[in-house]
Amino acid sequence: MLINLNEERNMSDQSSNSKWPQFPQASMQDWKTSAAKSSPNKNPDALGWQTPDDIFLKALYTKDDVKELPFVETLPGFEPFLRGPQATMYAARPWTIRQYAGFSTAEESNAFYRKALAGGGQGISVAFDLPTHRGYDSDHPRVTGDVGKAGVAIDTVEDMKILFDQIPLDQVSVSMTMNGSVLPILAGYIVAAEESGVSQEKLSGTIQNDILKEFMVRNTYIYPPEPSMRIIGDIIEYTAAHMPKFNSISISGYHMQEAGANQSLELAFTLADGKEYVKTALNKGLDVDDFAGRLSFFFAIGMNFYLEVAKLRAARILWWRIMKEFAPKNQKSLMLRTHCQTSGWSLTEQDPYNNIVRTSIEAMAAIFGGTQSLHTNSFDEAIALPTEFSSRIARNTQLIIQEETHITSVIDPWAGSYMMEKLTQDMADQAWEIIQEVEKMGGMTKAVQSGWAKLKIEAAAAQKQANIDMGKDVIVGVNKYQLDEEGDVDVRVVDNIQVRDNQIARLKAIKASRNSELVEKALQEITKAAQNESGNLLQLTIAAIRLRATIGEVSDALEKVYGRHRADTQKVTGVYAAAYDSAQGWEKLQQEIAQFGDQFGRRPRVMIAKLGQDGHDRGAKVVATAFADLGFDVDMGPLFQTPEECARQAIENDVHAVGISTLAAGHNTLVPDIISELRKQGGKEIVVFVGGVIPKQDYEFLYEAGVKGIYGPGTPIPASAKDVLENIRKALE
Repeated sequence: MLINLNEERNMSDQSSNSKWPQFPQASMQDWKTSAAKSSPNKNPDALGWQTPDDIFLKALYTKDDVKELPFVETLPGFEPFLRGPQATMYAARPWTIRQYAGFSTAEESNAFYRKALAGGGQGISVAFDLPTHRGYDSDHPRVTGDVGKAGVAIDTVEDMKILFDQIPLDQVSVSMTMNGSVLPILAGYIVAAEESGVSQEKLSGTIQNDILKEFMVRNTYIYPPEPSMRIIGDIIEYTAAHMPKFNSISISGYHMQEAGANQSLELAFTLADGKEYVKTALNKGLDVDDFAGRLSFFFAIGMNFYLEVAKLRAARILWWRIMKEFAPKNQKSLMLRTHCQTSGWSLTEQDPYNNIVRTSIEAMAAIFGGTQSLHTNSFDEAIALPTEFSSRIARNTQLIIQEETHITSVIDPWAGSYMMEKLTQDMADQAWEIIQEVEKMGGMTKAVQSGWAKLKIEAAAAQKQANIDMGKDVIVGVNKYQLDEEGDVDVRVVDNIQVRDNQIARLKAIKASRNSELVEKALQEITKAAQNESGNLLQLTIAAIRLRATIGEVSDALEKVYGRHRADTQKVTGVYAAAYDSAQGWEKLQQEIAQFGDQFGRRPRVMIAKLGQDGHDRGAKVVATAFADLGFDVDMGPLFQTPEECARQAIENDVHAVGISTLAAGHNTLVPDIISELRKQGGKEIVVFVGGVIPKQDYEFLYEAGVKGIYGPGTPIPASAKDVLENIRKALE
């Protein structure tokens, strides 16, 4: 039988043009009556979700929810940029696939970057080790356990040249997560490019340069807030004049969410930080259009899918609203452009292959929200540094979405959704209230200096942890659907001692071969500029780095004037207990702690400590809050202690136990050191326990060193508290 294609097409056209059957239009009351039959307590209004942001996400949205909204019918590429900063978005150019990585030596990291680029990566995102962040050279006595562990060790421009060897810096954009040592690191990148034949004006990428966030959450600061803002202003000024393709700042909410902030807090504080940086640049005498178009943002994307999509859409209209106050003439000055990274905190040590699914969902949220670039975390990052295998899966997650799904064909596909449009506006309104609260305080610098912003984030973190420990917030494989037995996962191991020895040898060779007199003069010029508040600090640092000044020497030159910032160790109280359900055994554990006090004449006393240069203190603060709410006496050690300092404080405070919180892979060096110091100083009866990101294969080593308890990610705090109490009791009996 011959088929007439034209005849079939005509029949199809007639069918598609025919009218649909008529149907009766149901009312909202009809729906409520029907929905009540299967709703809790027969109340359909109870369906939905009360978000951590105090926004109620309804189970059903209709056109009535969007009829009063101001921005529903806007277009991408046009004010207020709700639907994206570019008219064509991914339909013309997909987001940039970045791979955030750095470990061990510059040689090893360089090899990783080159493989990632060859495997489909489109940009480099550099992770530096903690000594580099904190302005210490690798030979400094305070950084023994940290060199090369949570990022790449960089001491001089020679390390930077190796890091980018055979990578065309005029073609590949480079993002650098750096805040404390931002001057020597950015200068090192500029000089390394220069000496490879790439001039400054050809460089593209981003330096994070977001110091206000560091005082709230991540703590890789060096100097106090006010001089740190001077540094930011000088960098914006220099890059505006000499580096037209380079983003001078990446205003980051990522680490706020990782530290516990909900989406509206992350959004509000990030944009308030951005406003503060704009004011700083204007105070330098710059025109807003000279720099605003090169500002970029950086958000975390967690597992609250709808909220994350709405957050990115809301961020663009809020930044447009903020920037309108400064009356820019260039439309680019009104646009928010952002990089996103999937959540590290949402990854679990338990049943870790679930993390591949989590990262995929988070990546989709970032893409539906309209990010300009994206890093997807590797599934093993709750255990250790990612391997090449896990990194390839993370990178391929983006490649599959980009190449196989056709998601990129449609611009802002959530536009017009009753739910998403209303949620976007709700998120914007919630964040705007917080931004106005910050403004009443005098801006974000004042809010940070007062400690208010940090405490808001810590309270949210404590609330979240209590919800997880109670099972209100489900984490598959952690507090529900647990495996009976966990399998082993291969992890990357960095030989910290070998890396440090190599770095020290290289430092000695460079210092022996350079002109020390010229280096000293260049460093003195930096100190003088800091004292006199004159000259541009980045320009002077570039001159010093060309002469082979080290990261630590530049930092010391500024520290002579600015000093080192010391953080306040205050903690929130009552939040964890208020969220916890006594039916879960909370009151029973409180009674056991009270009985301990009756038996031994005082309550159990613990000191929660961070050793080395690891400033990630979410876990430490949450544990301190929960232990205090249970009835322990709790001391918080200051950040960045050496084992010797920690042991001395523990003994002076007469504590029963020291809890070491670790997220930066220095535990195999620093934990045995604190145990040794306690014994040396007369505190051998003090119990030592450890919590954080610790590979299972390290447990036996730590137990043999004398650790009494190890609590990885996902351990319920009451369970760890009970174990600590029992170990203290054993030590005393």
